[in-house]
Formats: sequence, structure tokens, C-alpha cells
Amino acid sequence: MKSSLRVAVVSGGSSAEAEVSRKSGAAVEAALRANFRDVRHWEADDDLLQKLILDRPDVVFPVLHGGKGENGCFQGFLEILGLRYIGSGVTACAVAMDKILAKTQFRAVGLPVMDDFVCGVGDDLAAIADKAAAAFTHCVVKPATQGSALGMSFCNTREQLAEGIAQALTFSGRALIERRFVGREITVAVLADPKPRALPVVEVIVPDGCAFDFYHRYTIGAAEHVCPALLDDSTRRLVEEIALTAHQTLGCRHYSRTDMLVGANGQVALLELNTIPGLTATSLFPDAARTAGITFEELVRRLVVLAQ
Repeated sequence: MKSSLRVAVVSGGSSAEAEVSRKSGAAVEAALRANFRDVRHWEADDDLLQKLILDRPDVVFPVLHGGKGENGCFQGFLEILGLRYIGSGVTACAVAMDKILAKTQFRAVGLPVMDDFVCGVGDDLAAIADKAAAAFTHCVVKPATQGSALGMSFCNTREQLAEGIAQALTFSGRALIERRFVGREITVAVLADPKPRALPVVEVIVPDGCAFDFYHRYTIGAAEHVCPALLDDSTRRLVEEIALTAHQTLGCRHYSRTDMLVGANGQVALLELNTIPGLTATSLFPDAARTAGITFEELVRRLVVLAQ
């Protein structure tokens, strides 16, 4: 029998990742209909406030990537309205979305993150680029508050570094310059069951010479997902523990996904934690759940139950 709970999926908005969000939202909506009679799917636009106030769904399912949908603003909006919602709260979302703040928290508890420099609009960018180029032979530049690898660049020269910083700052007011770590792309999904537990580790494999960029993340067939990842037991336990610690350190709830790199010598670098993991046909969290024996329909059902 289908539940009578009224669930509102919210996706879209105005961020650079809005179209990916809409695809995730459509997938979640379809999956929810297997277990819930009343499912609405709303765009994060100017009409959303009125819909939420008038309809007051039992549970709101944010499927928002980037911008104000993932940085705690929307979660605070729902808190003010007194509506229950799926996913982490205001503080966890705000910190996780800001790579610089998140790394500060991760460092404080001893999690493995890469050395870095930080710069922002108004700083002496040339001087910072000089310091980073002198410190790092190879580096990665990322916008501080942008997901899906948008605005990210790999830099091997001082000229590339300056260009990478300029590009990153078009997406965010601050940029993160990290020492480049070469390793296998892996991700660990954490699901409250009801206590947080790590789902099977996923490895992402892209063609030689390619990065796990926006194209390879969201184009069907562009990247291979291996789940469970072929890791030795000690490395698997290590990355699972890192993901669980990161989840708990930021105060996440319900679910999260932590991305890492694993080097040839077993060294691990934590890249970032996602409080609203992608839920499209090519997304990593559903792959991990499926390997754990949890169908997509069951996954979204459990998330709704956790929000009650």
C-alpha cells in the first residue's frame, strides 16, 4: 500500500548546476511514485514560496545542486517555514559547500587533505600565483563554492595557474589552489540506517588522459563506475572511516557522499563532501546503494522516512 505522506521534490533554480538538478529531481519524483500517492515536483523559482505555504507538504525533498539550494540558504528557508526536509541542516550544508571552510574542519580532526593556498577577489593574485607555482610543481585550482567540477583546472605552469585562478573566480568569490594528488578516483556514500553507515565504495574510471570533469560526470557512458571498488581491505576500511568521520564532523544527517583519491602507495586525499549527492541515471550514490541491495525506489523511500 502506498503511503499517504505528501512529498514535494524541489529542483532546478538558477545555479550553474540547475539542469543536472532537474534531471535528479525527475528521477527522484518517478521513484517516489512507487511508494507515495501524493508526489509533487516543483521548480526552485519565484512561485515556490507560495506553493510551500499553501500546500505545506509533509516532507520536502531538496534535489538542488550548487548555489543557494545547497549552501544552507534553502534549508534555512524550510526551517523558518517549519517544514520537514531530507538532507543535512543549515550549518552542515553551508560548511560543506565552502571547500575552504570544510577543509578547516577536516584538518582539525586529522583527516587527510591536500596543502593549499587560498585567494579571493581583491587579493594580490599575481603574488599568490607566484607562491603557489613555487610551492607546487602541479596543482589544481577550484572555485571555493562550486560543485560538479565546474571552474576547476589542472595547472602545470605559472601561466596556466594564473588562468586557472581567473576562471575559478568567475564561479566564486574565492578560489582554492591545491597541490595535485595523483590517484584513483573513489567515492564513499554514507546513509543513515538509522545510524550512519558506509555503502560499498565506488571507483570512477575515465579514459586515459581525461579528468573526472563535468562531461564525464553526467554523460552516460563517459565514465565507468566500479562498485565495489577493487581495494584491499585495509584501504577500504580507511576510506569508509574517512567518509564517516567527515559526515559526522560537519554534522550531516540522512546521507552524504565523500570524494577521495587513493594513491599507488595507499595514501588517501579527501577532496570534498557532498550533502546533496547527485541522483541522476549516471550518479554515484544510487550505484553504491544498488550494490548494497537497495533499489533506487527503496533508497528515496528510506530518505523520506528518515525526515519524519
